[in-house]
Amino acid sequence: MAVLAVSGILLALPHSLVLGPKWFLPVLVAVLLVPTTIAHRAGWHEADRVLGYVISAVVTLSLAVSLALLILHLPDKSESASKLLRSATLLWFTNILVFAIWYWRLDAGGPHHREIRGKHTSGAFFFPQMMDSAPIENPASWSPTFVDYFFLAFNTSTAFSPTDTAVLSRWAKLLCMLQAVISLSIVAILASRAVGML
Repeated sequence: MAVLAVSGILLALPHSLVLGPKWFLPVLVAVLLVPTTIAHRAGWHEADRVLGYVISAVVTLSLAVSLALLILHLPDKSESASKLLRSATLLWFTNILVFAIWYWRLDAGGPHHREIRGKHTSGAFFFPQMMDSAPIENPASWSPTFVDYFFLAFNTSTAFSPTDTAVLSRWAKLLCMLQAVISLSIVAILASRAVGML
């Protein structure tokens, strides 16, 4: 659902911020989701994981290209202030979804590995629910879901740092830094430019 949401958001961008035909990304994602879903339901977890990485890389590349095109269009002032602000907002929300997908896919071996091991006791992120004293339902079987990673990504994009979740591994720290830099670029540079043009 998150990947489809990213495709839909990027489809809503102006044509000048999309490389190639606007329909290409949603069609490509839909085509890749078919074998991914089949692999998941058939229990082919390695194929499911690899295809998931491919889909995540495709939407990440699309975000990067759209952000680069938006920055390149700033000096020529070809976009109206309202369109620029709308595009910045769409890219900011896409940034949250894209990194939530990556955190969800990579932490502790991915969703399948987290599911089969039961209780989530270690990984790249230390969630408050992992503390022995955390007041949660079923502490013996708690494991993060996509919502937990979405919350982490949302906080990283708004506060430019994770708020309640400690980042433990180096790859996760690098991803959080990259997400914060992208968010800072969108919010501080693009949105302020759009407001200044109003």
